[in-house]
Amino acid sequence: MLSQFRSRWTASSALSIGVLGVGNIGMVHLKSALAMPGVEVLAAADAVPENRNRAERAGVPRTYDDYATLLASEDIDAAIVALPPFLHAEAVERAAEYGIDVFVEKPLARSTEEADRMLETAERAGIAVGVDHTLRYQPDMVGVKEAYVEGGVGHVPYASITRLNDGPLGRPPADAAPPSWPLDPDAVGGGSLLELGIHCFDVLEWLFGDLEVRDATMGRTLEIPVEDAATVLLRAPETETTITLHCGSYQWEELPEVNTRLRLEGITGTISNRDHLPGNFYASAAREALSNVASRFRDGEPNVFGPTFYLQAHYDALEDFCDAIRENETPPISGLDGRRSLALAETAYDLAAETETDELEAPEVMS
Repeated sequence: MLSQFRSRWTASSALSIGVLGVGNIGMVHLKSALAMPGVEVLAAADAVPENRNRAERAGVPRTYDDYATLLASEDIDAAIVALPPFLHAEAVERAAEYGIDVFVEKPLARSTEEADRMLETAERAGIAVGVDHTLRYQPDMVGVKEAYVEGGVGHVPYASITRLNDGPLGRPPADAAPPSWPLDPDAVGGGSLLELGIHCFDVLEWLFGDLEVRDATMGRTLEIPVEDAATVLLRAPETETTITLHCGSYQWEELPEVNTRLRLEGITGTISNRDHLPGNFYASAAREALSNVASRFRDGEPNVFGPTFYLQAHYDALEDFCDAIRENETPPISGLDGRRSLALAETAYDLAAETETDELEAPEVMS
């Protein structure tokens, strides 16, 4: 059963949304919602004044410096939770008090214990919980799944997925100083595995069904409190597939390609996501880069916060969530899905802690 409070929403009215947190990814969600037919963004909340200013410039009618005040003050149908992970559970529980459905940025929570508390509260309140796992919405990943389901390469004994980012903090929004919380273990629950690997767990379960973690290692290329490299060995019992997952926030490329590389090694051939990129992928990326340069000179900030290829996946995930709550259905990527991915990450952390591993050494850069 979903929201018992949703009777206030009717098919003839727009779905009203509040955005909790409008930093980098929060602005992606906000701009997606602003562009979505049948959806209206009534308010946004962020503790950082410049983030609130950006939301107002984007067209949000009201902003708050505290998400709890927004939830208490605005008559909204759903909230996008794009706050730091340590606030996810608290924000969902606050939203549940008002019968507000929630679309939560990944990871769902810092731990399965926190996720369980959050989901139990949501179930008691009758609200829907969706999670922003976007890899399965990318056209290259859709192409991989279609080719796999068609059976063109036969049985797949082995698969690998790699997801890399450009530094422990990724790309900060505009020219603002990056926040400190991504490096705080208490705030985020982990490092690259929860930031990047969590997406990989979700798309692998989408492809192969339930997964088992067999082994894991964590490493650091920088002297930071959380891992910036992780490798996990997995097994998919249903398809008898062995999988290696590697993720890290240590790769700096001047002209990065897709940051996730997936390969399925079948008995009659290989399926790679790079073979299923849209035909206009590189041309579109170049156009967006030029557009961002122009908007920096004109407006002092970029008009988008990443290539259209990735932004469309966020839009599609949010649109599916909105469609689901309109129909009083469980979101396609539910809180339970987010919890399963989180449980895999927890198991990997536990296994890695059982064995001592040498930290990765950063390569010496020749001048």
